[in-house]
Amino acid sequence: MTGPSGADETDETDAERRRRRARFLRELAEARELRDRVQPRRAKAARLRHAMRMRTFRW
Repeated sequence: MTGPSGADETDETDAERRRRRARFLRELAEARELRDRVQPRRAKAARLRHAMRMRTFRW
């Protein structure tokens, strides 16, 4: 049992979860940028595939 301060703990863990998620997304974006710098041809092909996918997507 956590005791009477259960609501405070859930707020704190929610904030921690948001901070962890923000850090993860920053690191993911950084890793993608690094990969794009290291493998520009693959990154260009991925951009072209994504653009084609977006053009053929039906709204």
